Amino acid sequence: MKIDAWRADNPELSSKMDSFFDGKLPDLDFGSITQKEGQATRAASSNVLAYLAENVENMIVSSADLSNSDKTDGFLKKTSILKKGDFSGAFLQAGVAELTMAAIANGIALHGGIIPVVATFFVFSDYMKPAIRLSAIQELPVKYVWTHDAFRIGEDDPTHQPIEQEAQIRLLEKLKNHSHEQSFVALRPADSQETNVAWKMAIENKKTPTGLILSRQNIKDVPAESGSRYDAALGAEKGGYLVKESSDPDVILVANGSEVSTLVDASKLLEEKKNLKVNIASIPSEGIFRQQSKEYQEKVIPGNKPVFGLTAGLPVNLEGLAESNGKVFGLEHFGYSAPASVLDEKFGFTGDQVYKEVIEFLNK
Repeated sequence: MKIDAWRADNPELSSKMDSFFDGKLPDLDFGSITQKEGQATRAASSNVLAYLAENVENMIVSSADLSNSDKTDGFLKKTSILKKGDFSGAFLQAGVAELTMAAIANGIALHGGIIPVVATFFVFSDYMKPAIRLSAIQELPVKYVWTHDAFRIGEDDPTHQPIEQEAQIRLLEKLKNHSHEQSFVALRPADSQETNVAWKMAIENKKTPTGLILSRQNIKDVPAESGSRYDAALGAEKGGYLVKESSDPDVILVANGSEVSTLVDASKLLEEKKNLKVNIASIPSEGIFRQQSKEYQEKVIPGNKPVFGLTAGLPVNLEGLAESNGKVFGLEHFGYSAPASVLDEKFGFTGDQVYKEVIEFLNK
């Protein structure tokens, strides 16, 4: 057979091809990826993609005509565009065709040997839903990159603001596939180092599709209480972890994504003005968090403590975590056209405003 003759003539390439189809990864050090302070998680993702372009040979990244906005251009700058007659590159420009792009990624995953990544604005995940559903049913490890994750892209108008999309995607975390496992992993990282960890989780997840939900706007880095921020962010591999911990806390603040840094600002006011002990939990994936032991879940979000959740989407995003002892502050309406800072102020997403909401909640 021709394939046997090729293998005999090309033992090293043959071994490499086998490793690709076996799903083996090279040694990757996500903690070594340098990130700037206070940047958007889409920018952090771009740096990770640049690293992956140089270290993972069997990866194809595709973007729906938005590579300079969803920041998959970090990968593109390290390779070239796939085109007729030239397949030396690893970047597929899909055009404005989100469903087609996701369906192609499913086909690549079914073929095997290649890691498919697709990217667009989060609001446009609506166009991709049939293919997303199929990747979940077929247990295909497609990596979805969704940027511009909240109302804070107000200058693009309400049509581009994903208010309800996170709730829709997170439903897939509650849905079991035919292997009786969580059918989808949705990750909304809190800062750059958590984005490094989210990509680590996505690349290592060979069982199901993964979605990374990333910000357009810059985000303050979450302070590390001790050691490196990356080492602390590895707690995200359990779906959720404490980014701030006190003994016998008075209140547990819960969020994911950019709202975690807003909770950090609010916690400083709660400590300074009310002398309260505050814990803050970052929960990038409730689905994975719920797979942890009851003891671990209770350590992060104790059932006997008041819980306040903050989400830039529908309150239902966090209501399962807040439960009966909690309150979730979120949006129950579409966004408006205005700069991000103006919308944060108008909608109540500043440290000072969240501080007031927490105090009102505790007083009740």
